[in-house]
Amino acid sequence: MNIDLTDKNALVGAATQGIGAGIAAELAKCGAGVTLMARNEEKLKNSVAALPVIHENQKHQYLVVDFSDFENFKKIISEYFKINSVNILVNNTNGPEAGLVLEKDTEDFQEAFDLLFKTVFETTRLALPSMIENKWGRIINVSSLSVKQPIPDLVLSNVARSAVLAWSKSLSNEVAEHNITVNSILTGYFDTERIRKLIAVESEQKNIPKEEILKARENKIPMKRLGKPEEYGHLAAFLASDFAAYLTGAGIPLDGGLMNLY
Repeated sequence: MNIDLTDKNALVGAATQGIGAGIAAELAKCGAGVTLMARNEEKLKNSVAALPVIHENQKHQYLVVDFSDFENFKKIISEYFKINSVNILVNNTNGPEAGLVLEKDTEDFQEAFDLLFKTVFETTRLALPSMIENKWGRIINVSSLSVKQPIPDLVLSNVARSAVLAWSKSLSNEVAEHNITVNSILTGYFDTERIRKLIAVESEQKNIPKEEILKARENKIPMKRLGKPEEYGHLAAFLASDFAAYLTGAGIPLDGGLMNLY
């Protein structure tokens, strides 16, 4: 199976590290022109320079955005879509702070909703008109296993990502006739900066060595290891291709078999 995304333009969120970087690299390898979104311009420049270019018409660029500042994000993304269109949209953001239900207040939940839902909604809303006009589009949401089984200490992510999944399923039904697919990847444990940060927080809270916490997480996974960002990119590239044209409205676990244990 040869995935060819030549002449396709992709917009990928949180794309300078971790899962977002893995997705962007794989889409570029398949021929797509990729726009990276993140808040650190220096990292964006370096990440764009590192993306593969496999044909002369393939162009990569970046967009400086802060997903945690919704009003400013809304202005920037609106300006972007005034002069750009995308065929492939990968909705991915940084995650909210860890914590338990009783530790959070209304403002915390509002901030998480702005970060994980409103940015996704706004970007997708702006991307859809050209997809509908062209009768082709791929919307891929980087989600979490928490939409099926809430993860301890991640209540903000659990709640907001569940809202995105419900919205995605509703949207998939409405745009399917335009040859636009909407799918979510339910992320397990991957070797990223995010999981290292969560492990560090848990280590400090419980006074347990980080290595011990990591090993315990790996032991929960039937494959006994964390996933690799490039493995995530492989699935995203498939979902972005014509090979996945009849797959929509799905929440696909990518977790080394962890979901099978729930």
